[in-house]
Amino acid sequence: MNKHSIITTAAIIVIVIPFAYSTLNIVGSQQLEYRWHSPGEFSFFTMSNHGEIEFCNTMPFWTSFQKFEISTFYDEKFIGSFVVNSNTINPLSSGVSEGKFYSDQVAAAQHVFMTLDFEFDGGDIRLDPNKLIVIVGTDTPILGIIPFSSTQQISGFDFDKIMNVEDLTCD
Repeated sequence: MNKHSIITTAAIIVIVIPFAYSTLNIVGSQQLEYRWHSPGEFSFFTMSNHGEIEFCNTMPFWTSFQKFEISTFYDEKFIGSFVVNSNTINPLSSGVSEGKFYSDQVAAAQHVFMTLDFEFDGGDIRLDPNKLIVIVGTDTPILGIIPFSSTQQISGFDFDKIMNVEDLTCD
């Protein structure tokens, strides 16, 4: 190989590696499994008092995200968000991360959450549980500067089941 071919090949590698790394983070963050840190003990009320989430990286490479956010809405009104800041999870393993709950009206959010937790555990229906919507979003910037988010909208009942799951792939 001549000198120009070596320089061109090296330049291509230097350019491609950051994009490949960003792409792997995006794919990995979309494949993350998660649950409350204590299996079977999740409640929305507990989440509103901060807490920890266990993440399971099902991919054979490190996965990083800048922010993992669980936004809750009842009857199309924002209740609050549980946010886990940047994290890197080792390949094919799990890790626990601390999150914080943010809301403009924490007491009102906790009241709604206590009522819905009671309903999800088999209690009398006072609020329509079908009106609770959860949006799970993961921010994974491309090259660390270009914003990229992936979101998933699920019902509150389905989210409750996800957070209370006993086994993750990494277990």
